[in-house]
Amino acid sequence: MAVYKIFPEKDTFISKYRSTQNFGRDEILEISNETDITALNADVNRALIQFPTSQITDVVTNIISGSAYSASLRLFLANATLPINYTIYAYPVSQSWDMGLGKSADTPITTIGCTWISRTLTSNWATTGSSFINTPASQSFSYIDNKDINMNTTSIVNSWVSSSIPNNGFLLKLSSSIEDSTTPLITKFFSMDSHTIYPPQLELKWDDSYYNTTLTQITTSDFSAVISNLQNTFPEGTTYTFTLRARDKFPARAFSTTSVYLVPKALPITTYWALKDAKTEEMVIDFDTKNTKVSCNNDGNYFKLYMNGLEPERYYQIVIKTILSNGETVVIEDPLNYFKLVR
Repeated sequence: MAVYKIFPEKDTFISKYRSTQNFGRDEILEISNETDITALNADVNRALIQFPTSQITDVVTNIISGSAYSASLRLFLANATLPINYTIYAYPVSQSWDMGLGKSADTPITTIGCTWISRTLTSNWATTGSSFINTPASQSFSYIDNKDINMNTTSIVNSWVSSSIPNNGFLLKLSSSIEDSTTPLITKFFSMDSHTIYPPQLELKWDDSYYNTTLTQITTSDFSAVISNLQNTFPEGTTYTFTLRARDKFPARAFSTTSVYLVPKALPITTYWALKDAKTEEMVIDFDTKNTKVSCNNDGNYFKLYMNGLEPERYYQIVIKTILSNGETVVIEDPLNYFKLVR
């Protein structure tokens, strides 16, 4: 299995009420229909975000190499005022735009860059509020849902890779009925300038697992599994294959010239890996029964991790989950299975 994270090359949000102001370096991306109590300052905010075409094409063409993949747009909530149910849409933008250097608190305001009216210093949007192609992806939220955006945008990314539409990024907006409503809906997400571990990302996933081994499989929970080639640090952007060595804790006695405790075994095909931020304990890459499978050959189990999308100068912990043939689930969360990503 593989997960490859791509960071934005630019992002901003645009404001209908502050129609000539640029927010290109703001720490927040706002998607809202914010109004004041008198509705005199009715506002609509939409977010724009673009990922580099060359990197997307390189991953899909040269790394994924024809395998089926999914592409998800991910943004992380900073603050919100929300109704019970709502939907956020991601449209492919039809015209190019400049990010600009403005912030919400600028006095005087910064007008150079993308705004509600203009897309560049010299050109306006064909339609105010950004011009977009009417083939959106979407994600709906209920009251109890996690409010982070994790939206399937595979169809749009496929169109960029095939050059059937230009990659001018995504426009994130609410439905027209909500934008025109007086019921406030405010979602604020961390931008690429937030200096947190939560920048927006385009997450590409595909199944690159392989399972074919003559090793005997682990069948009970009385086993140990260690990462035999774990390093303390890895340089930023590393691609690394971790190897797992599994054995029974209490092997049956047998006549042998070697210790029965050294006999390797294979974790079953229903074994998965995940990656956790060691400080916040949040899952950076969560378990996925399709896309975080652990592979196995005659040497043992292994999986590949692309570290390009991880924040440097942080510690990460590897977590392993195995579902045994009897249905029992074993999670290995060894505090020693961590590493630091360094610049």
